[in-house]
Amino acid sequence: MEQITLSYPATRTLQGRALVGVVGSGDMEALFVPDAGEKLEVSITTSIVNFEARWRALFDRLSTLTELPAGQLTIHDFGATPGVARIRIEQVFEEAAHA
Repeated sequence: MEQITLSYPATRTLQGRALVGVVGSGDMEALFVPDAGEKLEVSITTSIVNFEARWRALFDRLSTLTELPAGQLTIHDFGATPGVARIRIEQVFEEAAHA
């Protein structure tokens, strides 16, 4: 297992917590906990070794396409494709926006 930590400037706040996905399905789960800070702190535990560059590229792209919320995003990845990872991340932010 590999542990990856990333940090990005936050441009919005959300009020709710959210959990999406199921790591045991061969997919990934994402848990978002909001805070009043100015950063999105991302903690990724993945079964894929040497994937930090891919995760960094995904979040770099997300940060240019959408407003990232302030808080802690915890991801447990069991080999999800980049497309599935992006969907789960967008889902968890959407759920938190409506929680």
